Amino acid sequence: MTARFGPTTRDLASPLWWGAIGLRVLTWVFAAGIGVVHQDEYRRAWLAWTVLGVMAIWTVLTSLVYAREALRWRWRWLVVADVGLTACLVLTSPWILSDAQLAAADPLITTVWAAVPPLVAGARFGAVGGLAGGLVIALCTGAARAEFTVDVARDGVLLLASGLLIGMTASTARRSGSALAQALRTEAATAERERLARSIHDSVLQVLARVRKRGAELGGEAAELAELAGEQEIALRALVTTEPTRPTDETADLRAALQLLGTSTVHISGPAGPVSLPAHVTTELADAVREALANVAKHAEGAQAWVLLEDLGDEVVVSVRDDGPGIPAGRLERARAEGRLGVAKSIQDRVTGLGGTISLDTAPGAGTEWEIRVPKGASG
Repeated sequence: MTARFGPTTRDLASPLWWGAIGLRVLTWVFAAGIGVVHQDEYRRAWLAWTVLGVMAIWTVLTSLVYAREALRWRWRWLVVADVGLTACLVLTSPWILSDAQLAAADPLITTVWAAVPPLVAGARFGAVGGLAGGLVIALCTGAARAEFTVDVARDGVLLLASGLLIGMTASTARRSGSALAQALRTEAATAERERLARSIHDSVLQVLARVRKRGAELGGEAAELAELAGEQEIALRALVTTEPTRPTDETADLRAALQLLGTSTVHISGPAGPVSLPAHVTTELADAVREALANVAKHAEGAQAWVLLEDLGDEVVVSVRDDGPGIPAGRLERARAEGRLGVAKSIQDRVTGLGGTISLDTAPGAGTEWEIRVPKGASG
């Protein structure tokens, strides 16, 4: 199952654009009809028909552009120009309508045609864009009337509300589409991972399991090979059973990164779902845990180690515990004083650099436990 998503992907808010196109054509026809009915009353009939002509040309031009399916072809500058040109056409009304028409609150030359740009702005820029477009047209309508009346206030509220509503609808449609695309990618990745897991289980894992079992029975050097085979079996099982991470350069799954550190002597536990953090934070934490485990292998040969990952909502906690001999009192301080900064530099400084905290609980014969706490919003 493959899903492709790129810059030419169909905009999921396209029905709103098509609705705006249809409404623009319909409202231009209405404006032209109003022009025919009132042309004898206009102060400058020629200017009225000039404005209607510009409206017709602009309707055709924007319809051709807005009809394109990809969002990147619905240019931002054109939407801004759409609002600006409409505002200018609205402001020509005082030079077209007679004083009697203005006093009687007759329709402006643009009539309801001016209500379309706020909808377009909402479809392109979201709720804020729709509100801004509606506010511009509302202010120009009030300026053309040269007075603030109930009709002007009503038109302004309708313009703001329509722009806001369309903007919210467009944003919701795009967010839903993005979530659906992510779900499809995850489904495809999971299906492929399951296929690989079945294939590996039927071949490589069975061979490794056989080597581990037979080597342990033979003993000697074969037992060492059996131990290595067992570690690789565990690592491979962790690789093929770990849930796929979200394909983005910005975040990474800490749970998946830690699962890959599991061996026959390292046991990993964590939440059922992914723990997404900024990619560099995940890398730093995984490296810190890897260094702690390397320290266990170096100073507590044969010891078992346990890594526990907890997602507490506002922070993540990683605990690394072993059943080795523990660290003698003052050893870390002496190492730092002597310039040997391995543990301090690789573990402590990594964590503090992320804005987190680290604590050490150890005693001779009682093993060692590192507890790392990093806020979810850590940026390093």
